[in-house]
Amino acid sequence: MFPTLIGTVVIAGIVGYASERIGFTHNGIIPSIIICVGGAFLFYFVTLMFNLGFRSAGMNAILASVGALIIVPTHWRK
Repeated sequence: MFPTLIGTVVIAGIVGYASERIGFTHNGIIPSIIICVGGAFLFYFVTLMFNLGFRSAGMNAILASVGALIIVPTHWRK
């Protein structure tokens, strides 16, 4: 369980950094990483509590990170 959590954080950080570098978001590197890690944490614990998600923990982390990047920044933009 603990290595999966660490892997989720690492994958979310990589997705946040990569999304900022390729121009998918324009939040800044640190805010994008924080958003991705938060979304991945949330989805990881929802997966543990309700057994929802995909078979691969890595796929869960990637999709949760991208979903958080899509939902959070566009919610606050005008």
